[in-house]
Amino acid sequence: MDIKTIKPVNRLKGRMPKVGIRPVIDGREKGVRESLEVQTMNMAKSAVKLIEENLRHSNGMPVECVIADSTIGGAAEAAECADKFSREGVAVSLTVTPCWCYGTEVMDTDPLLPKAVWGFNGTERPGAVYLAAALAGYTQKGLPAFGIYGRDVQDSDDTSMPEDVKEKILRFTNAALALATMKGKSYLSIGGMSMGIAGSLVNHDFLLDYLGIRAEVVDMSEIARRVEEGIYDKEEFKIALKWVKKNCMEQEDTINAPEYQRSAEQREADWEYVVKMVLIGRDLMIGNPKLKEQGFGEESLGKNAICGGFQGQRSWTDHYPNGDFMETILNTSFDWNGIREAFVFATENDHLNGISMLETLLGYHSRGCGQDNESHGILCG
Repeated sequence: MDIKTIKPVNRLKGRMPKVGIRPVIDGREKGVRESLEVQTMNMAKSAVKLIEENLRHSNGMPVECVIADSTIGGAAEAAECADKFSREGVAVSLTVTPCWCYGTEVMDTDPLLPKAVWGFNGTERPGAVYLAAALAGYTQKGLPAFGIYGRDVQDSDDTSMPEDVKEKILRFTNAALALATMKGKSYLSIGGMSMGIAGSLVNHDFLLDYLGIRAEVVDMSEIARRVEEGIYDKEEFKIALKWVKKNCMEQEDTINAPEYQRSAEQREADWEYVVKMVLIGRDLMIGNPKLKEQGFGEESLGKNAICGGFQGQRSWTDHYPNGDFMETILNTSFDWNGIREAFVFATENDHLNGISMLETLLGYHSRGCGQDNESHGILCG
């Protein structure tokens, strides 16, 4: 199959989340702070190097880090750092220190930022002591924070980063970026509950309160309307249909009785319809500027959906071609345009399955499998 790779792109509204690095320090001057400046800032730089060299967003774009303009020795510098992070679009906070600091005076108190603290485990530097104090303070204030601490004690002038620390920083950052990427996006529910499946009873409160995702609901008739009124990219449809005919094999119908089998003409029309469904499903999720050129401004915007699902059974499939092809192509990491980030699109509108697949995509950068989770009706990671 001749296929090209599409350049990584953010196809959703809103900038990609950045990681903020906060080098905190003992604020006492006259020799104390001065002796720690270089070591503290170098810890921040080493964290940046580790993250930017090893992590990417699920769409393939590089992860960017932002370091505070100075080390943070008190509340004023903490406020300056918070202001910079706000301007720069920081959505994940990592505090680093080799030494004792003034606990609550230097901590990140933004309740909406996932946060972690890396305290250097050194022979002469009580970074680990600050870590314990900071985590106790966060617990007292009801702010979740992750502690990062090397297993082995290092010499105070050892600038290497232990492997266990690297792993903890990368795991925290990757998980925090996944959460930050979800926030403010949408789950697109096309249709409603399917065949009494509990997972397809979309829980709006769970999506918003737990994941920061809004629920957008569109009736399945919107797909029929867009097919009938030609609200899709006609040129892309021609390219897609040609690609599908070349690469998607049609198997002989050995299941249905002869009187229920589709004729060649019906199958040809079904192929055209399901290809249009793919285009329309994608456009509903992320929008398409081509539609605006055709005079469909509202439809061109999409729902800014990071995840979605299609009811299909049976109100749709008893009359129209089913949604399997749309779901398959969207969940696949390539199509007629080339290799791209997979969409997350749940069969039968099982939003629990959809969120599980989304976690797989964002957390492991792997296309989620479509196992059914509706039998137990809980979120599966």
